[in-house]
Amino acid sequence: MASSNKRKTTMAKMQRERGLAEKRLEKAARKAARQQAATHNEVGPNDHLTDEAGEPLSGQAAVDAAMRARAEIEGI
Repeated sequence: MASSNKRKTTMAKMQRERGLAEKRLEKAARKAARQQAATHNEVGPNDHLTDEAGEPLSGQAAVDAAMRARAEIEGI
């Protein structure tokens, strides 16, 4: 005969499950962002910013270029 006691989920298990769900959502968001970037030919996170001469930017110049690129993407 089966037990009539209902097994309760522990708080630790609920926290693990919640953490996994959050990781899945973050992964799905990253995947969607990659796919959108691929369809729009945007600068990816691993692409290096360069100046007109083809030299890599460093310091504040790289930050300024990244901010301009983000503003263009967001349509600001």
